[in-house]
Amino acid sequence: MAKVAKVIELVGESTQSWEDAVQSAVSEASRTVHGITGVEVTNWTAAVQNGKISEYKVDVKLAFGVDPNR
Repeated sequence: MAKVAKVIELVGESTQSWEDAVQSAVSEASRTVHGITGVEVTNWTAAVQNGKISEYKVDVKLAFGVDPNR
């Protein structure tokens, strides 16, 4: 039987780092999406205030398996 994955797109945000923004997206999604198997970062952006990065943002695609019994 072939395995099937579903992919959703999210935006993660953090005031700490891009890595933290990715983790934020994964952590928040895992509250309602079960079985996340991978993440792909498709875009990295940041907001700047007074010459410093004030917020990190990432566009991510999260993959998770589709339950064949549902």
